[in-house]
Amino acid sequence: MLGIPWKRHYRHGSGGGPASALPALLVMALLVSSTTTSWAIEPEELLVVANKRMAGSVDLARMYVGRRAIPQHNLLILSLPRAETISRTTFVDSIRLPVRRKIAGLRQNKEQRIEAILLMYGVPLKVRPPEPGEEDRGKIDSLRRRKSELAQNKQLDEATLKQQRRELDDQLSVLLKTNQHAAVDSELSLVRADDYDLEGWIPNPYFLGFQNIEKKHGKDHVMLVSRLDGPDVATVKRMISDTLETERKGLSGTAYIDARWPEPENTREYSAYRIYDASLHGAARYMEKRMKVVVEKTQELFAGDCCDRTALYCGWYSLGQYHDTFQWNKGAIGYHMASSECSTLKNQESNVWCLKILENGAAATIGPVYEPYIQGFPIPEIFFATLLEGYMSLGEAYLLSLPYVSWQMVLVGDPLYRPFRPLEEGAQ
Repeated sequence: MLGIPWKRHYRHGSGGGPASALPALLVMALLVSSTTTSWAIEPEELLVVANKRMAGSVDLARMYVGRRAIPQHNLLILSLPRAETISRTTFVDSIRLPVRRKIAGLRQNKEQRIEAILLMYGVPLKVRPPEPGEEDRGKIDSLRRRKSELAQNKQLDEATLKQQRRELDDQLSVLLKTNQHAAVDSELSLVRADDYDLEGWIPNPYFLGFQNIEKKHGKDHVMLVSRLDGPDVATVKRMISDTLETERKGLSGTAYIDARWPEPENTREYSAYRIYDASLHGAARYMEKRMKVVVEKTQELFAGDCCDRTALYCGWYSLGQYHDTFQWNKGAIGYHMASSECSTLKNQESNVWCLKILENGAAATIGPVYEPYIQGFPIPEIFFATLLEGYMSLGEAYLLSLPYVSWQMVLVGDPLYRPFRPLEEGAQ
């Protein structure tokens, strides 16, 4: 496949650092040739993981396995904490190692290769950084005392105080290893890798924009990981049923794109924010081949209850404040680009976008568990163009459009979901 040499993005500092132009022409070229190069996950290649300590998790897994005709031996039932956040040690011992053994066993005993993992309702969502050692804990206590003393210092001017606080925070961040927290899903995508750096993100070898860039971890190391999860059992059961029904009929309705600026003529000199915004406009053009599209081009978000019959949505930027403007059609897919929008899928008092999108009727969404920086999000133009073409599933479109793994992003939805049939078949 073709690819463009995206400049490397750095997570330190602003999320809007420089980046190369969006691959609009790349996507178009890929779509032309994808009928012969497409990669399709089959049900027998999917490992389903459930948590026997969470009520409803195993029943939902068995329901899904049955309705998708997945082999029963592809179901892995683990005993996991019910909390959404777990320690690095728990992740490794209770999730990563059992999943790794299961995949190896299936391949050896059944001559079957697992290509994707689906985490069911009740599997933890987030991984904390490794615990600091005794020496580091002493340094952390010392830095926190210095911060407390600094706050009480009345002799320093505001600029000096701000600079010194920033320096102390940076030192604390390194000692607390805050850049090593991650989504369980994204971390598990490297379950086949023997060893990898926990610091920050790792380029995804499946991402279309990195195809011509040398990567430490190749496609043999990276797996697609998604989850069927939500605020309660009823929501997840509805998501499964809606997905299967929509596949038979085709996804219909209106696509809504919430950009922040008019489409630029040239994105080569723009920040990552501008590039992602331009990508929303690019996604809208692909959506127009399937359905009516409404594009909002100002700093404001869609207001009121104007987004009726929503089939597809992508936009930004309302941090942790879902806008109840959407009437989600059955089988709808939508995601909002803002930090921590998938920080919880259980706390119904939260107003984060992923939780509310699912709670209000959509079948799938995407979001980060912590701060991903804008470059961590799937590229909207690639995600929707690949999905709308009709040859690839939701999970495959996600994997091809996702720049990084071992990071913050989560796909919530059935990875086998194909809401559209190929365009040349003349139907949705």
